[in-house]
Amino acid sequence: MQPRDLQPEQFSGYPPEAGKLAVRYLPALRELPLSFAPLLLRELIDYDYKFPAERRALEGELSVLAALSPAAAGEWFQAFAQIQLSPKLENTDWINNPARFGEEESAWLWTTHQLDAFRSAAIAYNDRLQRAAPPPPAPLPRLGVAVIGQGVSSWSAPLFRYLRPYGTWFPNVDPRNGLQHLTAALQARAAAHPAPYAHWYIDGGQASDHSPLLTCVSYAALAPLRSALLAFIQSQVRRPGMGPEELRSNLARLEPADLGLQPTDPVLDRFQVKIFTEGSGTQIFATTFAQWTAREVLRRAQPASLLVRYAPRQRQRPMNELLSNDDRAPQLDPPGSLIDADMGAWYQWIDQQRLSGSAQSAFLVWFEGQSQAVAISPNLPRGVQSDSALSLDKLLALATT
Repeated sequence: MQPRDLQPEQFSGYPPEAGKLAVRYLPALRELPLSFAPLLLRELIDYDYKFPAERRALEGELSVLAALSPAAAGEWFQAFAQIQLSPKLENTDWINNPARFGEEESAWLWTTHQLDAFRSAAIAYNDRLQRAAPPPPAPLPRLGVAVIGQGVSSWSAPLFRYLRPYGTWFPNVDPRNGLQHLTAALQARAAAHPAPYAHWYIDGGQASDHSPLLTCVSYAALAPLRSALLAFIQSQVRRPGMGPEELRSNLARLEPADLGLQPTDPVLDRFQVKIFTEGSGTQIFATTFAQWTAREVLRRAQPASLLVRYAPRQRQRPMNELLSNDDRAPQLDPPGSLIDADMGAWYQWIDQQRLSGSAQSAFLVWFEGQSQAVAISPNLPRGVQSDSALSLDKLLALATT
């Protein structure tokens, strides 16, 4: 079947809002080549479970495609139309299972040496789309905060080496009530600028007290979900002939209910499952969980405020032990976790800089319980040290006002 043959009733199995969107833009979908259309449907079928920023981006993309003239559409998709697909791919149910089509298409492109051509076509398409529908400006200057080093009483090696050239290093910060100051600042932003999934708190351990205005995801609170997933992985790897690609496909198909997650927020529930089914190491290492979740929140939700607090991860052990899902209390590695978190803070800032309004955004990283912090802001000089004695709330105010 080809996209030109699409009919409205074929989207009846989609979630409600996704089905409506597909039917609304059906004329545009019919003009797409088969090598591309299922990949767009892979995003569209999850519309009901996407964050507002993702929904706006998808609606904007569909609006651009619907407005293309036949000549322009031919130019945009000429390279995709030249991709040769197998009859097997053409006959798959790519409407209702576009994700599986994407996996099989990737394998086919690799074996037929068309992957480079497809990648070039995708880059050119994305460049055109960005020019036609640039991301909207940020509603307020973004704020990112990373709290690292929980459980480490002292540290002699340099910290924040990658971030210091971009901001001001403060070695005399008053650490008293530091975490409370930071969460209070985010809560104040959330109260002043309320919006769904715009203000986040990610904790690699047990979340501290915080306002319900913040969308919170914590490693400790998701322990039952992680345990259920590890049990599922163990059951899968014992099956004869199970390979990594099939395991990955099986993980991608898991729903929150499959892992015993009680429904509370369909969007957040699905997101939390994907953190563990798509991330590598998020199921067993708290620092990896915090870093990956921050990356996905910034990429998908594009928040105005994000606080990430790292907690000690378990020590490295043989993989079969890490995946054993036993009830023993893990042996923690606070110094190693500090090194992980220091790099995680660097990645968090990089990912924040990829979003709109990066020139006006602020970022702060603090060594929890200690006096070291780095603040990056258009209000502060770069690559310098300030010996001023400031509390964290004062430092944050300096960076954001």
